[in-house]
Amino acid sequence: MRKILLMGNPNVGKSVVFSRLTGVRVIASNYPGTTVGYTQGLMKVGEETTAVIDVPGTYSLEPTSEAEEIALQMLATGDVVINVIDATNLERNLNLTLQLLEKGVPMVVALNMWDDTGHRGIHINLKRLEELLGVPVIPTVAVTGQGIKELVESIPVARAPKLLPGSHDERWAAIGSIVEQVQQVTHRHHTWLERLGDASARPITGIIIAAVVLVGTFLGIRFIGENLITYVLDPIFEHLWTPVVLFFSDLMGGSGIIHDVLLGNIVAGEVNYIESFGLLTTGLYVPFAMVLPYIVAFYFVLGLLEDVGYLPRLAVLMDTIMHRLGLHGYAIIPMLLGLGCNVPAILATRILESKRERFIAATLISIAVPCAALQAMVIGLVGQRGIQYVAIVYGTLFIVWVVLGFILNRMVKGFSPELLIEIPPYRIPPWRTVLQKLWFRVYGFLHEAIPIILGAVLVMNILHALGVFDVIANFMAPVVTGLLGLPKEAVVALAIGFLRKDVALGMLGPLALTSEQLVVGSVVLAMFFPCIATFVVLLRELGTTGMLKAAAIMLVVALSVGGLLNLIL
Repeated sequence: MRKILLMGNPNVGKSVVFSRLTGVRVIASNYPGTTVGYTQGLMKVGEETTAVIDVPGTYSLEPTSEAEEIALQMLATGDVVINVIDATNLERNLNLTLQLLEKGVPMVVALNMWDDTGHRGIHINLKRLEELLGVPVIPTVAVTGQGIKELVESIPVARAPKLLPGSHDERWAAIGSIVEQVQQVTHRHHTWLERLGDASARPITGIIIAAVVLVGTFLGIRFIGENLITYVLDPIFEHLWTPVVLFFSDLMGGSGIIHDVLLGNIVAGEVNYIESFGLLTTGLYVPFAMVLPYIVAFYFVLGLLEDVGYLPRLAVLMDTIMHRLGLHGYAIIPMLLGLGCNVPAILATRILESKRERFIAATLISIAVPCAALQAMVIGLVGQRGIQYVAIVYGTLFIVWVVLGFILNRMVKGFSPELLIEIPPYRIPPWRTVLQKLWFRVYGFLHEAIPIILGAVLVMNILHALGVFDVIANFMAPVVTGLLGLPKEAVVALAIGFLRKDVALGMLGPLALTSEQLVVGSVVLAMFFPCIATFVVLLRELGTTGMLKAAAIMLVVALSVGGLLNLIL
């Protein structure tokens, strides 16, 4: 089967073009480095079925990061290249275009973001550009689908007018000549989005805007999440699901092993969805009514920030602070993704240039960046005891993030390169794109989390009935009760945390812990071993040695901080 490679600079809309061509939904955002691996789909070119591969973005064929190395390796496997270019930044994009032409691969150029050229007073002579490059040039607007049909029709006539390899100076001289012949820029005034974009990256106004964005994000997530719980999901469980649970409870006689495993502890005809701990009560209520609302809220707000183009400006603002942690400002993007889910966050560390940076970033994410599901449980469970206890949990994790990053920066050999990042223009994102991305991520959560949560509750109930956890609890009791000040029953929750931290935290609810013990348990669970999905990704990204080092750091830090909190609180 023939392979068509989508290649281009980061943040030129390759992933959106890929979705248009194949129908495969991928996450695209308004910042560079969204595609750190590659995605493959199928499309029809005439009567022929061909494979289409969304290659990670690269600025040149001389790689400086892992994502760019992958792009270079994949070039050798393609039959045709669709070179996606940002039409508003022709000069920079042509550097890769000329390097691809030097390789002699049949190619078509998609001049994407064509609509933005008109908004910015940029006029490009398409016919002349096609003559100079020697390949078909198709203007496209991937977010609306404009030009995609013409792009597909041009693939059979892709050409390979091989250029002789040139030096950097010769190539840039050729680019200058091409741009001079095909592009005209007319004067225009700055838009309010451009003025806001400038203010977002300046030190003083940028910090003010960042504070507003941070507070707005927090309030927005709480508003959406709490209203979904109060007005949608709680009424569904209370009025629709509770009668079903009580019917089956009566049918099973109100007690017995099967009753306890499936429905949990039901007292006087009342279903306590948090504490009953049955497969069909707590097992459904926790993921759907406690975690999912905040997942939806977080990913909706994150999608807006991504597509507006704010995150790269935040990276510039955070650059100085992040260098103290052995990273550069761009590492703030994986950290923010980690607040949703640690798995894509650790994958996103591939955008960092060195192994040292990726190790530090992945370790910090695994230890001190709680995922949205865990945060939902912290807010829902610990928040019942008072906002001050939630503040202690978050404050502790933030201090650990800073101090551990500072220590790793001193201990791990190497250096942090300077931040070289493209700042995209602010754009008003299409609602269709934002909602598609939200559905994509929420579906991923449901697809991954629900079977694990239900399986964990089922296995835990069976093991509890068999007395297995009593043996484990007795073995771990000196550490859990002595060092952390928790009852030995909390060992079960810590063990389940390896599968799902949110479920594990929910298991601390029925243990009648004091508020201080609940804080210690929440912090230790957040910092302890990552969930199994994150663990697998850590192993893949850091290798066995790197993963074992990160795991050892997690154990030492989690137990040290938990013990310290037990002494202080």
